[in-house]
Amino acid sequence: MKIQTVEEQVRYVETDRMQVVHHSTYLYWFEIGRTALLASAGFPYHELETSGTRFPVIEYTCRLIGSADYGDRVRIETHIENLRSRSVVFAYRVFNGRDVIATGTTKHVAVDLNQKPRRLAEPLANALQGYVEVKNESGNR
Repeated sequence: MKIQTVEEQVRYVETDRMQVVHHSTYLYWFEIGRTALLASAGFPYHELETSGTRFPVIEYTCRLIGSADYGDRVRIETHIENLRSRSVVFAYRVFNGRDVIATGTTKHVAVDLNQKPRRLAEPLANALQGYVEVKNESGNR
């Protein structure tokens, strides 16, 4: 399984009054990780949209475990937890140094330009397959 990694420096705008990363920022960072993964797989998001596929978020989770402050460097790791014919679940881990400070997922359904569900194009599904989390028989990574 491939993992896409992106590093970001915490910006002042991403923090609360105490200069700690605001909880809403994590969803933004998930998007950064997801779009980097798609680009790494050879399918930049703008090209997907141009070709007629969109990936609206239909569900997300975020578990805050630690924190980061203004000026810290965070690392966003992204892989695919579940890949189906019409949907994708991306999984994320955000690190501050060696510490995991957040985990989460976003579930997306593939739709056409009229918002109708569609199958993932075969080249896209094949490219994403390399990022799918491999689980053993007990369900663990």
